[in-house]
Amino acid sequence: MENSLGLITNLSLTAWNTHVSRADKLLNELSDRQLENEVSPGRNTGVYLLGHLAAVHDAMLPLLGFGEKHHPELENIFIKNPDKSGLQKPPVSDLRNYWQKVNNALNEHFNKVTPEEWLQKHTSVSEEDFEKEPHRNRLNVLISRTNHLASHLGQLLFLNS
Repeated sequence: MENSLGLITNLSLTAWNTHVSRADKLLNELSDRQLENEVSPGRNTGVYLLGHLAAVHDAMLPLLGFGEKHHPELENIFIKNPDKSGLQKPPVSDLRNYWQKVNNALNEHFNKVTPEEWLQKHTSVSEEDFEKEPHRNRLNVLISRTNHLASHLGQLLFLNS
């Protein structure tokens, strides 16, 4: 079991790192001007998606028990409200920086988590609920956020046309 658990966590972390690397590459290729465009007519802009991804990844820090968010101000702009809300967004250069710093912080923590610790509950679930629903663990958060990133990465690719 222990080898299987290690394999599963390594595969999950490899998928995460692959998608973060792909996003980094794409974001480095896209100009600030390209990010200002909608990914398709009537959809989110690249700026919004970058801020959204940075905010979601930032929220992983407390959810996984790694400490406080680095940029809690992003939640209202990029998670609780839609792109066209009229709220002032930080400069793209700041968002790019936040994206890098948050992912670096996550990576530092991920490198310290043992396979067994990945199966521990995340901080948004009570002990009682976790007993009934053990799938509400840290590894499940990593997998769901990897899928979330992959989805938005697919949208961002349209800006590189």
